[in-house]
Amino acid sequence: MPDHQVVLVLDFGSQYTQLIARRIREESVYCRIVSCGITAEEVRSSKAAAVILSGGPASVYDEGAPRVDAGIFTLGIPVLGICYGLQLAVQQFGGRIERSDRREYGHTMLNVSDAADLFKSVPAHTRVWMSHGDRVAGLPEGFDVLAESEATRYAAVRGLGGRFYGVQFHPEVVHTDAGRTIFHNFLYNVAGLNGDWKIGSFIDEQVEAIRKQTGADAVICGLSGGVDSSVAAMLIDRAVGDRLTCIFVDNGLLRLDEAEEVVSMFKDHLGLKLIHVNARSRFIQALAGVDDPEQKRKIIGREFIRVFEDAAKGVPNARFLAQGTLYPDVIESVSAHGGPSDAIKSHHNVGGLPEDMGFELVEPFRWLFKDEVREVGKALGLPPEILQRHPFPGPGLAVRILGVVTEERLHVLRQADAIIIEEIRAAGLYDRIWQAFGVLLPVQSVGVMGDGRTYENALVVRAVSSTDGMTADWAHLPYAVLNRIAGRIISEVGGINRVVYDISSKPPSTIEWE
Repeated sequence: MPDHQVVLVLDFGSQYTQLIARRIREESVYCRIVSCGITAEEVRSSKAAAVILSGGPASVYDEGAPRVDAGIFTLGIPVLGICYGLQLAVQQFGGRIERSDRREYGHTMLNVSDAADLFKSVPAHTRVWMSHGDRVAGLPEGFDVLAESEATRYAAVRGLGGRFYGVQFHPEVVHTDAGRTIFHNFLYNVAGLNGDWKIGSFIDEQVEAIRKQTGADAVICGLSGGVDSSVAAMLIDRAVGDRLTCIFVDNGLLRLDEAEEVVSMFKDHLGLKLIHVNARSRFIQALAGVDDPEQKRKIIGREFIRVFEDAAKGVPNARFLAQGTLYPDVIESVSAHGGPSDAIKSHHNVGGLPEDMGFELVEPFRWLFKDEVREVGKALGLPPEILQRHPFPGPGLAVRILGVVTEERLHVLRQADAIIIEEIRAAGLYDRIWQAFGVLLPVQSVGVMGDGRTYENALVVRAVSSTDGMTADWAHLPYAVLNRIAGRIISEVGGINRVVYDISSKPPSTIEWE
């Protein structure tokens, strides 16, 4: 990356680590997540302006529990410890951590006693989100208490002459009311940063970097019509112009009219050089008789690579392959103690690109989060219907059909899925939820329609709410909307006689990306 002020988040395995990075980026400060095993010298070499120690599932008393290089505290840069990060620093400087067999979890009222710096403009009594077992029972010499809760005397502390701050709660989650203010205070009041991370400057920097990387060679881009690949294509088009060729593979597993919409938008409206490959029959034949979802993904990935490879042969001097890899893809594989790895999520969730393809990757978004990519797309002039498009998995409808994939079942699901989206749009809810779709079950049920009995398929409607794409819960759609969706599907789509709505909570790993 170009030279920006940077904050390093040391990852101790918390489920919220990515949220910490998101909150920092929201404050116009560039941030990277790194392994908690990073050395003080590596931090110094990175020119980090501040360090944040994340939470984590371990106890400081566990055998093999992750530690932090003590030299980091001597670099003269401010450090913020969150939950486990607080406990680790306190123990390292001679304080006492109390083991507990009872976890404190959920909303807690925080009572702020010192609002001079970290808690500036934070109410004296404010809700925070606790999620911990152990807690601080005694502070090291020279440490001060900034806030406490009913169950936690040392809920926020300051030490090392103001170079260390620690909080027992999680300011990164939306459940902590003043979380954003606390991060702002740490970054600007404590660390003295100037907020030089702007999307506009990112575009200019990436255009220059892409031009430098690709030289005079051609670039191909696998275009799906989703947010990530669409914005990547537009950014690279700005950098290299007609040296970019987009390849859109229609695998027959797309939503209703989606292939036609992608071609119309990018080739006819936006004027990109586009190769449209109709490989529907090839994919459907390869999936015949397969019901295991992971096997489906592998088959689709294998076929996609081969089709894409054949299409790429028709692009002269193509040396570079552009991908919409995002930062969560880069850090998706996280060990409990080792922090993030550089394992890249397989392309479109369907399988990695083989080395024998011989392309050098262009990944302009590998340090960005989803909403940042949308900001880039907006600045590049992409229309809202692309930028606000709900995520769609690479294997498409194949993984939204439980059981074997057939042309008949794809047709049924396409029609039902289109109705779901139409009704959600009509109700003005499309942009307020993260994702909505249908899942066709391998289950048939008896029903009565008109004067006859039916024995047809059941369909699940799922809608997910999320603010960041990393944590999610079911969307509370109005009953009237659900009623219209169910009524239209049963009336208009042959082969379905029962519609159910999924209201179970969804952990982050179940969110489907494009």
